[in-house]
Amino acid sequence: MNNAGNDYGLWGLAAINAVVFIGFAYSFFKPTNPRDWRSFGAFSAFIVALFAEMYGFPLTIYALAGWLGPKFPNVNLFGHDAGHLWWLVTGQHGNPHFGLMHLLSFGFIFVGFTLLAKSWHVLYHAQRRHEVATTGPYAWVRHPQYIGFVSIMFGFLLQWPTLLTLAMFPVLVLMYVRLAMAEERDSERLFGDSWRAYAARTPRFIPNAGGPGHDQPVAGG
Repeated sequence: MNNAGNDYGLWGLAAINAVVFIGFAYSFFKPTNPRDWRSFGAFSAFIVALFAEMYGFPLTIYALAGWLGPKFPNVNLFGHDAGHLWWLVTGQHGNPHFGLMHLLSFGFIFVGFTLLAKSWHVLYHAQRRHEVATTGPYAWVRHPQYIGFVSIMFGFLLQWPTLLTLAMFPVLVLMYVRLAMAEERDSERLFGDSWRAYAARTPRFIPNAGGPGHDQPVAGG
C-alpha cells in the first residue's frame, strides 16, 4: 500500500471546519428546547465524526486498507483525494472535487442549509403569533428543518463517506422521524383542530407532486 504523502493529522483544520458548519447550522436552526437540542446535537456529532476523518485520522482508510491496497496499488491511500471513496472505487481519474458526486453533494448541502434558514424564519414568526407554521417550506411538508439536516448529512456522504458516518446516518434519520412524530403529538395537543387540518393536507416528509395544498396561516386552536 502506497502511503507516501500523508495528508491527515490536520486536527486544527478538522476543528475549524466542524465549528464553521455547526455554527452555520446553529445560526439557521436556533435550538430553543430539549427536542431541538437533541436533533442539533445529533447533527453536530455527525459533522465532528466526518471532519475528524476527513482531516484528522482516516479510520475508514485504515479499516479498508487490506482491500483498497491491492485493488489500487498505485494510489496514495493517505492522500486527500483517496478519501473521496466513491470517486476512488469507481475508478475515476482527475480531480475528485469536480466529479458528479462532489457537485451533487454541494447541491444537497446548499438545499439543506436553505431549508433550515427559511424554515426557522417561518417557525419563529408563527410561534410569536401562536399559530401553526404553514407558509414557506411548511406549506410543502410538516418537518422541513429535519429534512434540511438529513439533506446536509446526505450531501456529505456523497462527498466523503466514512464507515462511522454511514453507520450514523440511518440511525439519525430514524431519530429525526421519531422526533417529528413526538413533535406532532405536542402540536396536536397545543393547536387541536387547526393542527389536524394542516396535517391532513400537508405531507410529513415527502411533498405532494402537485405542490402545497394550502399556504395560508392557520390560527392556533
